[in-house]
Amino acid sequence: MTTRQLIVVTCAYMVELVAAVYFTRATSRRVVGALAGGAAVGCMGLGAIALGNALGFWRVPIFWTPYFLALFYLGLAISCSPIYLITWRVARRFGWRGLAVCLGAVAIIGPPRDYLIAATFPEWMVFAPGVAPILADAATYVGIVALGHAVMRLIAGPAREDRLARRPWETT
Repeated sequence: MTTRQLIVVTCAYMVELVAAVYFTRATSRRVVGALAGGAAVGCMGLGAIALGNALGFWRVPIFWTPYFLALFYLGLAISCSPIYLITWRVARRFGWRGLAVCLGAVAIIGPPRDYLIAATFPEWMVFAPGVAPILADAATYVGIVALGHAVMRLIAGPAREDRLARRPWETT
C-alpha cells in the first residue's frame, strides 16, 4: 500500500466515521470513547499484522518507517471507530446478547472481506493457504471489536445507562 492509497482510504473511513456519529446520534463522550477504542485497536492491529507476518499466516508489506507506521496506525484507529458506535447502539438495545451476535458476525464476515481485498489488491496483502489464516483472521476481528468496545465502555460508560436507552417499564 502506498502512502497516497493509505491517505485516501483513511479519508474515506473518516467520512464513514462522521456518518456513524450522525446516524447513531453519538454524544461527545461516546465519540471520544469510540476514538479511544480505535486508538487501542490501532496498536493491536499493528501487532496482529506483525504476528501474522511472522507466523506466515499472511504477508502485509508495510514500510516500517515512523511516518508510514503513524499513518497506518491512524488509518486503523479511524477505520475501527465507527464499529464501536454501532456496537454501542446494539448493546444499548439488545444487551450482551446483541454484542455477542456482533462478535460472531465479524468473525464470519471479516475473513471473506479480507480475502476479497487481497484478491483485488494483491500488493496490499497475501494470505497463506489453509484454514489457519482464516481462523487467525477471524480471531483478530473478534479481538478488534471486543477490545475496542471494552475501551469505549470504560470511557463512555455502560450502554444501558445512556439517556437514550429504552427502559422495560417505559412505553414506546
